[in-house]
Amino acid sequence: MPPHVLTEAPGIEMRGEPLGENCRRIWQRAEHALIGISAGNSYFNQDRLTALLEWAERHYERIDVVYVDTALDTMLLADGRTPESAAKSVKATVRDVRRRIKRSLERLEPQAGRFRVRALSELLDVPEYRAVRQRTDRAFVEDAEFAATCEAMVQEIVAHRGGGAAVTDAHLRAGLAYVQAEAPLFTDCPAIFGVSESVVLYHLRTPISEYLAGDPQGFRAAPGQGFVVVRPAETALEAA
Repeated sequence: MPPHVLTEAPGIEMRGEPLGENCRRIWQRAEHALIGISAGNSYFNQDRLTALLEWAERHYERIDVVYVDTALDTMLLADGRTPESAAKSVKATVRDVRRRIKRSLERLEPQAGRFRVRALSELLDVPEYRAVRQRTDRAFVEDAEFAATCEAMVQEIVAHRGGGAAVTDAHLRAGLAYVQAEAPLFTDCPAIFGVSESVVLYHLRTPISEYLAGDPQGFRAAPGQGFVVVRPAETALEAA
């Protein structure tokens, strides 16, 4: 098994923390990882993103990078922006995250070819994604605990970007659209990406990842789905 702590981009040491023993076993087998990047999230600066990608490259055989570009305009419209202003802002935000991913992968040559990069919007019509989405959407309606977890995720997303502004029903609807589009990636990456096992790499514990890693009684993630929190070692030690 590769070491848990590696020095990556200049000045950044990354630490991985699997969410439970099943996630640890999936991590150790190191078949596939999904890196989800929220467009517009200031955490993913150039050095942190490069460190995360290099850490993943050293640990996993295959890596998919998906940047989330869905519901961004809806959230801006809820802020009171005009459609023209929202569209312009989203275009600039997505262009910026693409540029940062490209620059990070350039620093990882010749291994960059092991990464597959796509926008979440590119997955929406992929049959495998749609099949998983049907299951997560149905669970949102039928499983009260899973629905409450998704709603907690929405509240977290909206609160983190609120800046003290009032949260409206429009913000919550936009956040729910965002979470429902992401939910398949938390529940069955193996089916979506054609692998037997996969881990989601993110820098935070989220309501959905903690819920699914905790062996819920109702709706569950696929058996081969794992979760690993990967963040700068100093931050990880502070949170311990």
